[in-house]
Amino acid sequence: MTTTANNSPGPASWKDDTLLDRIAEKLAPTFQGVFGPETVRAYVADAYQRIAAEARIQTYLPILTGNIARDSLIRLAKQENIHVTAVPEVLFVCVHNQGRSQMAAALLDHHGQGRVHVRSAGSAPADSVNPAVVEVMAEVGLDISQEFPKKLLTEDVAASDVVITMGCGDACPIFPGKRYEDWALTDPSGKGSDAVRAIRDEIDQRVQALLADLVPSQA
Repeated sequence: MTTTANNSPGPASWKDDTLLDRIAEKLAPTFQGVFGPETVRAYVADAYQRIAAEARIQTYLPILTGNIARDSLIRLAKQENIHVTAVPEVLFVCVHNQGRSQMAAALLDHHGQGRVHVRSAGSAPADSVNPAVVEVMAEVGLDISQEFPKKLLTEDVAASDVVITMGCGDACPIFPGKRYEDWALTDPSGKGSDAVRAIRDEIDQRVQALLADLVPSQA
C-alpha cells in the first residue's frame, strides 16, 4: 500500500519548481507502492533546501539533490520495515573523495553490472578528482573524468548496507546492523601514475572479492 510518511519534511520553499518536479519524477518509480508522490516531492524539496545555498558546483545540484532524497527515503523505509530494493548498497569513504573512494566506486560499479548500488563520499571533499586517478582509470576503460568529490552525509551511511572506509578515521557515523570495513590503502595524492596504478590494482582485487561476497551466486 502506498503511504505518506508521518514524519516527512514540512512544506519547503524552493527556487525552481520545475527542477524539483523532474527530480521527484525520476525517483517516484523506485518508491512506487511504498511512498506517494507527495512524500517523494517533499523529500526532494527538503534535500534541495539543505544543499543549494552551500553547493560549490551548481551544475551538480540536481544529481546531489536526487541522491540525498533517495537515501533519506530508503532510510525512512527501513525504519518502517519496508523493503525497497534487494540490491546491496555500498558506500566508499575516504578523506577527499578524489582518489581511492572514486576508484573503488567506479570499479565496483563496473564489475557489479547493476547487481550493487554504489556511491562514494569524502569527510573533507576536494574540489576535483585527482588527474592521475582519472588517467589510470582510463587505462582500464573507465572514464571518471566527469565525477566530482561529494560530501559525506549521514544519509549516505544510513542508506548503505556496506560502508568501506579508507583512512578517514572516525568521520563515519555508526549505525547498527551495517557492515563496516576499513581498507588500509596508500593515499594517491601527490603520487605519479605508476604508484597510482598499483593502488588501482589493489583496489580492484579488493572490490572483486567484496562483490563475490555480496552476490556470490552471480559473481
